[in-house]
Amino acid sequence: MNQEQDPEQDQDLSVVIGERRRLTNVAYRLLGSLADAEDVVQETYARWYAMPAEERDAVVSPGGWLTTVASRICLNQLGSARARRERYVGEWLPEPLPEHREGPDSAAADPADRITLDESVNMAFLVVLESMTPAERVAFILHDVFQYPFAEVAAVVGRSAAACRQLASSARRRIRAAQAPVPPTGVQAGIVREFKRAWEAKDVRSLMDLLDPEATVIADGGGLVGALLEPLTGSEWIARAYAESARLVGGRTLRECTVSGLPGLVVQQGGVTDTVIAFRIAGERITHIWAVRNPEKLRPWQG
Repeated sequence: MNQEQDPEQDQDLSVVIGERRRLTNVAYRLLGSLADAEDVVQETYARWYAMPAEERDAVVSPGGWLTTVASRICLNQLGSARARRERYVGEWLPEPLPEHREGPDSAAADPADRITLDESVNMAFLVVLESMTPAERVAFILHDVFQYPFAEVAAVVGRSAAACRQLASSARRRIRAAQAPVPPTGVQAGIVREFKRAWEAKDVRSLMDLLDPEATVIADGGGLVGALLEPLTGSEWIARAYAESARLVGGRTLRECTVSGLPGLVVQQGGVTDTVIAFRIAGERITHIWAVRNPEKLRPWQG
């Protein structure tokens, strides 16, 4: 005989599963990796369901419990990530996010579709986060981005609320030091469009005009595909490198798109995305170009 499901249990399950979007958002901002964020979310749920039912029932705020556990897992991963990235081939960049695709907002949806696109996921912001200590990053993201009180942040970081306040303040200073006034999104889109045209035309002079004299390109191939192993700096060097790549690589198409919430470019070969490019624009010049080529980081961009 089938027993009827307890309505309260249905409601509790719905509440717990409904936290997946928030958990994915937190984990992605902490780790800069969709794949790692999804692994953290899965591990968090595994720990929740591994608890005896009476312990789960005693949790006053399942959402708070899940966020605390996910954040602690991320904190541990951030500690080991530095060692892993020392062994990484070339430069390491966060995974770029595509625009949301139409589809059901369910547990089975692509994790990229559960990330809220805002200033805290653009490439420039995430790159600054990479310069922080794990504790700074966790304190800043939980408090400044997700509005968690320092008492709750302290429970994650394992320090006092006052210490977490100082960590977030230090992180804030790093963000401010790295920020520069940026033009409206429409202006940025126009500059990216002009960059695309100049690249396709192999026009070195036009490319140089769009680049800040001290502009920098960072590429991430992960040792799996060809990419710059070190940053390339200087508008002339960059312009000539892009013009040369347009001459050497045939059959390539460039598409304007939204990359992590801001105007960017996608490079495709035979309909397959092989590079996603994010820009930082200050004034009316491009100051940074981040080119992600590691195919493991481009899975959400395929198809």
